[in-house]
Amino acid sequence: MKILIPTAKEMNTDHPCIEALPLREESQVVLDSLAHYSASELETFYKVSAEKAEEEYAHIQALKDHRAKHYPALKLFDGLMYRHIKRDELTKAEQTYLENHVLITSALYGVVPALSPMAPHRLDFLMKLKVAGKTLKSHWKSAYDEALEDEDLIFSLLSSEFETVFSKEIREKMVTFKFMEDKAGQ
Repeated sequence: MKILIPTAKEMNTDHPCIEALPLREESQVVLDSLAHYSASELETFYKVSAEKAEEEYAHIQALKDHRAKHYPALKLFDGLMYRHIKRDELTKAEQTYLENHVLITSALYGVVPALSPMAPHRLDFLMKLKVAGKTLKSHWKSAYDEALEDEDLIFSLLSSEFETVFSKEIREKMVTFKFMEDKAGQ
């Protein structure tokens, strides 16, 4: 059984750094594609302010130059879902469970165990990055499928943008959830 969760735009780097692992080939190709953008081009690409684009440019260059600080992915991301997960002071048993069952899906790193080292970055499958002439989804499809091909039960907390990276065969094994907001009793 695996539980899939997405990355988040919000990040918290107020944690101790951990040792980085070498980027896998699929990730390196994505990084190389991102590294071609200037800071001003990233402003348009990400649809963010010049300040945020400069920050992301620095993240990309640090990754490219092997200077990036890495954090356990589960602690790096700080979106709403992440803030509701008990992430600090995990017991050894909880850490083992997370490592064995919770996977984070990233458009840069692929499908990785929850406590894997990740550097701050901003990238999702809605972004129109071409990697060796392919969309991000096409680029990652086989690696995403391979990560889950032996699983019979997959709980997906992913949005449809991330789920569609997986083949139909893998998606058919997923138990998906729809999160809704109650607005005036509706």
